[in-house]
Amino acid sequence: MKKALARTTACLALCAAAGIAGAAPQCSGEAVSRAKKLLTFHFGEDDRIRISPEVKELPPIRNPANKKQQFKVLEVWGSIYKGEYRMRLIYFVSGNDCTLMGQEILEYANL
Repeated sequence: MKKALARTTACLALCAAAGIAGAAPQCSGEAVSRAKKLLTFHFGEDDRIRISPEVKELPPIRNPANKKQQFKVLEVWGSIYKGEYRMRLIYFVSGNDCTLMGQEILEYANL
């Protein structure tokens, strides 16, 4: 996560220097909030849980029940103590409404 965070920070610095303002993806605030809840669900309440405010929008996926619909996929990173976690939250977006359809959590580890 440290390399990914460093790349994100460098990209944001370059964009800011170039005057390019990157808008946060739709549902990003909801994704950060849900990521905290997801880590808390897996590990219990812990004041060491940290969630990165950076949200990366990934390519959408198709709704398996309706191939004409797509789901938005947002990636959020978090940590607890020394563990780092990549979370992907899957949303159906209708206007301004973000409906959570799925979530994935994976520990970032080199085994």
